[in-house]
Amino acid sequence: MKQSFFILLFIVLTTTACGQSSTPVPQPILSTVSSSDEQLLRDIGEMLLVGFRGTTLNETNHIIRDIQQYHIGGVILFEYDAPTGTRHRNVQSPLQLRNLCADLQKYADGHLLIGIDQEGGNVVRMRARDGFPATKSAQATAQGGDDSVTRYAALIADQLHAAGLNLNFAPCVDVNINPSCPVIGKLGRSFSADPTAVTHCATLWLNQLHRKHVIGCLKHFPGHGSASGDTHAGLVDVTKTWQDKELQPYRTLIDKGIVDMVMVAHVINRNLGDDLPASLSPSIVKEILRTQLGFDGVIVTDDLAMGAIARHYGFEETLRMAIQAGCDLLCLSNNGNSYDADVVPRAVQTIFRLVKDGTLSADQIHASAERIRTLKKKYQLN
Repeated sequence: MKQSFFILLFIVLTTTACGQSSTPVPQPILSTVSSSDEQLLRDIGEMLLVGFRGTTLNETNHIIRDIQQYHIGGVILFEYDAPTGTRHRNVQSPLQLRNLCADLQKYADGHLLIGIDQEGGNVVRMRARDGFPATKSAQATAQGGDDSVTRYAALIADQLHAAGLNLNFAPCVDVNINPSCPVIGKLGRSFSADPTAVTHCATLWLNQLHRKHVIGCLKHFPGHGSASGDTHAGLVDVTKTWQDKELQPYRTLIDKGIVDMVMVAHVINRNLGDDLPASLSPSIVKEILRTQLGFDGVIVTDDLAMGAIARHYGFEETLRMAIQAGCDLLCLSNNGNSYDADVVPRAVQTIFRLVKDGTLSADQIHASAERIRTLKKKYQLN
């Protein structure tokens, strides 16, 4: 692994206006770098959560390079590959998934976040048709009472642990203000229209995840439950529909000290911030989530390949704004409209250059990486 310390000094840095470019990534010069640059490069890699194709690994898979040379902080797994419209991108069966996760950790010396969206019901990557236990949605489990919520949360926690997954992008704590919301209410992803009930159910969920040593992630801050649109497709503005009570689950759960990670949505909410998607807004990430709510854990972006971001912001612009907003972990799913095997080298090169030219702060990069490393240490991942 020592050669990976001599990763990157760059001749040309190529970025484009689209989030998933097919432009060839420039080849790095292998060269010695200062100790401070070595640490900076490791810190940048730690901030990347990356998607890839493959139900098994071989030496030609770019994710091995991304883990070993660029020291990425984590990967995100999917059952469906959006660019090709095909199934079994990473998840095919319980045994296959367990072997894939074990191989990923082997290349990472056990230090990797391996994340998935396994909420239950409609939003799962481990499906019953592929041999995994059947689950129910948040709404359906909540309607059955505490025993139901606990039972299905425990089932999912057991699934994740058995597969070797250590990060679940759940529970969803969106308040069901608009039952017709195409990505929350209509899919049964909200526990309730009552924020107190949402908070209670989320507490039961987090307890079960923690029981199996799985990191939970609250989403979608600062609230997606009132939306009438889908941020996968494009910009969504909740300014006129959002309600203050949508912050209650975050505030209460953060105060309880049981929240390790929060995902920030791409919704525009001028009640709290500005004209920017929340994931790119310092007003929402730094001022509301960090300062007002006092959250000191890891902040992850929603998928930066989603239409709300990729169709309106360039690759470099997105990375710069997300980091300046205060996000720690950048989700580069490679599961939007296209696939880029070199998204990690491009991201590392871009962020490295933005630090070197003074646009981004090396101290902020290091602080984000330290939050991620602290979380990994808590869950015995480093």
